Amino acid sequence: MAATTLTPREKWIEQGLQALASGGPEVVRIEALAKGLGVTKGGFYGHFKDRRALLTAMLDSWERESTDEVLATIEREGGDPRTRARRAGALTFSDDRLRPLDLAIRDWARRDRAVAERLRRVDNARMGLLREMIGTVCDDPDEVEARSLLAFCVAIGEGLLAVDHGERTRSQVLAAATDLLFATPEPIQDRT
Repeated sequence: MAATTLTPREKWIEQGLQALASGGPEVVRIEALAKGLGVTKGGFYGHFKDRRALLTAMLDSWERESTDEVLATIEREGGDPRTRARRAGALTFSDDRLRPLDLAIRDWARRDRAVAERLRRVDNARMGLLREMIGTVCDDPDEVEARSLLAFCVAIGEGLLAVDHGERTRSQVLAAATDLLFATPEPIQDRT
């Protein structure tokens, strides 16, 4: 008699993340995930106690991918602070993978305190990286914080805007915004 092969735990998590990104936590249902994987739902319980355990594993996976893996990639690939910040933004808010998850988790966090705490931890890690990068060109803590917040808002929000930029492309405008955020501050002239 041949042994039954369980669908790997990671495949259940990935299927759950795809469902979350496309429809929110409400559509993450064991039966629907099993159907998407082409398996029965019985194998699910070989990896997870219940749906809540799957949701937690999905958040763990998202957090790891959004922070640890992004940080490892930018450290490995190196570059100046501006390049590293752009790379982190591109990895974190790519339209095909993490942006849809990020938006779904932000929406979910509005209704679930535990998810909101997880999002806060991830966002704090992201802001910490921005503070570090922007702190290389600016030493005023208030300005570093303001620039970091603006950079984070641009990274999250620019994909949600339906705005034209005249003769400029979105890429050109984003590059100009990055240049502004990473510009060395001009010294204040004494007006006396």
